Amino acid sequence: MSKLGQALKDYIAIRRSLGFQVRGPAGSLRNFVAFLRVAGASHITTDLALRWATLPAKAQPSTWTWRLGMVRRFATWYSALDPRTEIPPDGILSHPYYRKTPHIYSGEEIQQILRGAAKLRSPKGFRASTFTTLYGLLAVTGMRVSEVVSLDRQDVDLVDGILSIRRTKFGKSRHLPIHPSTVKALQKYADTRDRIFPVPRTPAFFLSERCGTRITHFNARQIFAKLSQQIGLRTPAKSHGRGPRLHDMRHRFAAHTLIHWYRAGLDVERELPKLATYLGHVQVNQTYWYLEAVPELLQLATNRLREAQS
Repeated sequence: MSKLGQALKDYIAIRRSLGFQVRGPAGSLRNFVAFLRVAGASHITTDLALRWATLPAKAQPSTWTWRLGMVRRFATWYSALDPRTEIPPDGILSHPYYRKTPHIYSGEEIQQILRGAAKLRSPKGFRASTFTTLYGLLAVTGMRVSEVVSLDRQDVDLVDGILSIRRTKFGKSRHLPIHPSTVKALQKYADTRDRIFPVPRTPAFFLSERCGTRITHFNARQIFAKLSQQIGLRTPAKSHGRGPRLHDMRHRFAAHTLIHWYRAGLDVERELPKLATYLGHVQVNQTYWYLEAVPELLQLATNRLREAQS
């Protein structure tokens, strides 16, 4: 292993020990170190960092900024070990990230996705059961995709109807109560899974039929994209295409919860921290974003304000 490669390994270990989520950045930085090796570079330079960060050319400019930021943090740390290291100046790629307007799925669109998942073919028919249950769980709980695929069997309490969410985006854990109908659907899936995999290779709740291993985030997104293309939600493409995202299931849950509260006459300002906790938001203002992102919610909030002032 090269000196730079070993340094990256140490850097990742340090970041992980401090509680940072490093899975994505670690893979990207390994790619960067490989890029330097192919270029014949013995140290980090601003020019090479910029050339790597702006790959691929068709990526969103905000992605370039994010990639260069990762290199900048690594270079800052590594400069103490190798004084030749050039730290890319802050601001040379300044493309802020703007949150995409969420697609709020209709009930019919959710049903179309689930019907499509139920038709997925596989030798034992387990693939259809897995993705129908997985997408259904995303729709009714607003969980992150990473949280659903990370569920272990011990995290799913089908007696008391509680999901334990661990290894979250911000390192926090939480417990989610689920509806009896959701418990019933999860129990049906678990029974099928245990019949097909009586001695599982992994503690994961959701399993891949082909390997008996944990369903991956990529797996879930890839199949969702294909199903969405089939029903016209996403543009046809060789890969994922463009259109509504799997993550928008989470937005739908949040928006529908808020709309229900407004229509029920509840004090949404007082109820909002409950939704923030359920969704795993660190700050309530992350949940406030939905009020601005969904026109119907913004109108309901405006109407409520006018009523209070009249």
